[in-house]
Amino acid sequence: MSVLADLERRSDLPTKDLTVKWTIVIDRDLPRGIQANAAACLAASIGVAVPAIVGSGGADAAGAPHAGLPWTGCSVLGAPAAIVGRIRDDAAAEPDLVVSDMTDIARRAGAYDDYLAELARTEQPSYLAVSLFGPRPIVERLTGRLPLLR
Repeated sequence: MSVLADLERRSDLPTKDLTVKWTIVIDRDLPRGIQANAAACLAASIGVAVPAIVGSGGADAAGAPHAGLPWTGCSVLGAPAAIVGRIRDDAAAEPDLVVSDMTDIARRAGAYDDYLAELARTEQPSYLAVSLFGPRPIVERLTGRLPLLR
């Protein structure tokens, strides 16, 4: 993907001025605990797919260490389940985006291997959440009118 090959760490800029954007869209009607779980799982997935977004750690004035955080920031938006699915499908067609999703299958599976096996048998899974990372114009076109998850 060109966005990853050309990704320049710009931790000196406000997130609104970056050429890339990271957004997670979650089914707004899910219980809060499931929403939090989906956001955490997708953040881990994007962190592996795009490790350059995690900034270096630092120490506070007392010398206590703090792990690095994404210098890109991340907007967490809410939408009805049907919109989450549509965004996921539209995003998957964009070659410059890194797309990660969480399905209802992942929520139900007791073991990761069970998740993968059921996913392989399912043609159209239901999406609980989707994460998009890539060029700001593409991410904003797909998610720009959605409100923050509240």
